[in-house]
Amino acid sequence: MKQLAKEISTKFNELGVEIPIGEIEERLDKMINKFKVPKEEARRSVVNYFLKEYDIKRNEFYSGQSESPQVNISDITEEGRWVNVRGKIVQLWENSHESISQVGLIGDESGTVKFIIWESAAANSVEEGKSYMLRNVVVNEWNGRFELNINKSSSIESIDKDIEVGNTTVDFTGVMVDIQSGSGLIKRCPQCNRALTKGACIEHGKVDGIYDLRIKAVMDDGASVQDTIIKRDLAETLSGMTLESAISLAADALDQGVVLEEMKRSLVGRYYKVSGPRIERYLLAESVEPIFSYEMTQIDELIASAEVI
Repeated sequence: MKQLAKEISTKFNELGVEIPIGEIEERLDKMINKFKVPKEEARRSVVNYFLKEYDIKRNEFYSGQSESPQVNISDITEEGRWVNVRGKIVQLWENSHESISQVGLIGDESGTVKFIIWESAAANSVEEGKSYMLRNVVVNEWNGRFELNINKSSSIESIDKDIEVGNTTVDFTGVMVDIQSGSGLIKRCPQCNRALTKGACIEHGKVDGIYDLRIKAVMDDGASVQDTIIKRDLAETLSGMTLESAISLAADALDQGVVLEEMKRSLVGRYYKVSGPRIERYLLAESVEPIFSYEMTQIDELIASAEVI
């Protein structure tokens, strides 16, 4: 908190306004510890208070932020730092929090990091698979992990480059114990690629969705459980069901849910080796290989031996 107060005080000093650092700390402490406001929201609130108190325009205060350094994602190691980040949107997560516009993962050659676009930022929307320059974003730490916050002083610029996202590929072999809701035949927003909920996108409202296949599998190797995202191409190969046949099956039954039930019937309870990058809690499958009966016997024998020991 002292560091945050010092940063705010230094910026106001550059504008010719001297604010006692103790007064800044007192307001931050009240917001963060008494009212449990997140640090970045508390910072914004305190800054806005003093901007109004000393009749300073917002663009004057934030103008210096335009020189934030561009950094690699792997170099994001300090909370409260203002940075520019160039990367590709790896994944957008479903979000129902009214104060958040979008949340997901952005990656560059060095790794990935979570980002949050606050509704109050009034920033451009981003799409999965496209590359952007995020300017003047602030680094926050939450539950031991760093994340990028896009707020009113930030900007998002689309760039015409396919950025190679660096990730460490991991292998996970186990039984598929469940396929979660939100799997099977789904519809996505044609503008941002988000999965629709009851025919609506949380960003663009009611839209004519585009059909897609997805499996959100739960894998268990006997020692740990791994949530796994399997996208259309692998889902088709694994289930033997194409997108077209899934649409036809759902149309005949007048129920999209039959596709999920068919996937559960044919896939749950079987062993698979899944490979891909692990990002946050999910393993994003790049390959899925069925483990056949003779391999399953070997696995069962190893598990039995371990239990005896």
